[in-house]
Parts: sequence; structure tokens; C-alpha cells
Amino acid sequence: MHDSQGLEPLVRGIPPIRSRRGPRRRQPTKLHADKGYDYDHLRRWLRRRGIRHRIARKGVESSQRLGRHRWVVERTVSWLAGCRRLHRRYERKAEHFLAFVGIAATLIGYRRLADRLTA
Repeated sequence: MHDSQGLEPLVRGIPPIRSRRGPRRRQPTKLHADKGYDYDHLRRWLRRRGIRHRIARKGVESSQRLGRHRWVVERTVSWLAGCRRLHRRYERKAEHFLAFVGIAATLIGYRRLADRLTA
């Protein structure tokens, strides 16, 4: 499945975010994306939902300005890809896969914290 096809279910699946004051936020206020998401129907869908978007346009802009936001996600995905069980997706059930993602994220966080404490 192309990444652009998963954008709508991903945004719809974001749980409400608790804030210090006021009601819970039900959706993000802004979305950054690279050229893979440059489709008019996605831009219209985001606008209808009241989400401001920053999507690089094919042939017009470079993705460089999006880099500082995107690298965090790319780096995290590469860390998770280092876990063999997640990289190959051995699990058939989504619950099991998500449990292993949680375990992997915990181990990655622990290792990063341990590295900072020893440095």
C-alpha cells in the first residue's frame, strides 16, 4: 500500500490528546509531509478537517524544509527496523505485532537513556 493511501486512516486513528486547559484536542492542528503525499484530494480532505498542511509539491519545492520534522520520524522507524521480529513482521495478529513494537520502543528508550547517563 502506498503511504498516501494510509494517511486518512492514520489521522482518523489519532486518539484525543489531553491538554492542561480546555477540551481534549481530537486532531492535530498541523501536518508535515513529503512529496509522496502531494495529492489534491489529500489536501482538500485535510482542509475540510481544519488541519493545516505543509506538503512539498512535486517538481516545485524541495523536501529540505521538511527535513527537521521528518528526520525524527525516519530515525525512529529505522531504530524499529533494527529489530528483526518487527522488520519481517512474523506476527499474524495485529495485537501481537503492536505488543512487540511496544517492547522494542521500550528497549530503544532504555538504551538511549543508559547511553546518556554513562556519557
